Amino acid sequence: MKISIKVEDKTVTATLIDSKTTQDFISLLPLTLTMNDLFRREKFAHLPRAISDEGQRTQNYEVGEIVYWSPGPDVAIFYRHDDQEIPKPGIIVIGKIDSDLEAFNVPGSLKATVELDKTSIAPK
Repeated sequence: MKISIKVEDKTVTATLIDSKTTQDFISLLPLTLTMNDLFRREKFAHLPRAISDEGQRTQNYEVGEIVYWSPGPDVAIFYRHDDQEIPKPGIIVIGKIDSDLEAFNVPGSLKATVELDKTSIAPK
């Protein structure tokens, strides 16, 4: 399943993985989020409620990943790697950006609208 993320005049798409955490995230859409910058490596935003944390946790990440941080509860998009591990309890990967990450590589916070990409929903 794909989502689209609109940041100012740019729209990027992302492919989501199939998991309980992802399905719960999808149930929140559409969302307009204020995404704050953390360590010049990620943009993160507080979700309106906690979502399932049954996914596999990791303390490592790849550039372009969309993740859930349950203590927030936050969603984050990594746009740069700084070789640091994520503290416990770790993150749950829910997807990956398909296209250009430059929309997120800007100083400070930004507004992002996240919604299902209806043109690319795959049949079950």
